[in-house]
Amino acid sequence: MENEVGREVAEALGELLKRSLRSNLYQGLTDGLGEAVDEVTYPVLSGLARYGPCSAAELAAEVGLDRSGVSRRASRLEAGGLVRRGPDPADGRSVLLTLTEEGDRTVAVMRQRLAGRIEASLSSWPPAEARAFARGLRRFIRDGPFGEG
Repeated sequence: MENEVGREVAEALGELLKRSLRSNLYQGLTDGLGEAVDEVTYPVLSGLARYGPCSAAELAAEVGLDRSGVSRRASRLEAGGLVRRGPDPADGRSVLLTLTEEGDRTVAVMRQRLAGRIEASLSSWPPAEARAFARGLRRFIRDGPFGEG
């Protein structure tokens, strides 16, 4: 009984973090957004939107891919007009990945779809309970085993 809640949360997180579950979600969020945008390139688009211009190595560390995987995905996104590569003003030897305007618009659509899916899944919850869940989740991420504080 001592670690029951911890085990329950750990099991739920294990399910949430499963690659197949994420892939399914990403597929729905990227459907119809162009040939370059799919469940494989989603983490690169989303990561660039979250972290801003960065190198493939920096982005790889943030999104849980290796540098070559980020580079391959970025090449697809670049061919689709969603990402551009350019010199790093702080280090001319380094290349930065940046979202284009079209990339920004695509991310906005994906974020809108994600928010809609979350809202729909919480629609049967009492509003106060849904807000408490959102606050609790944010606090758990910030203060829990994943946080820095």
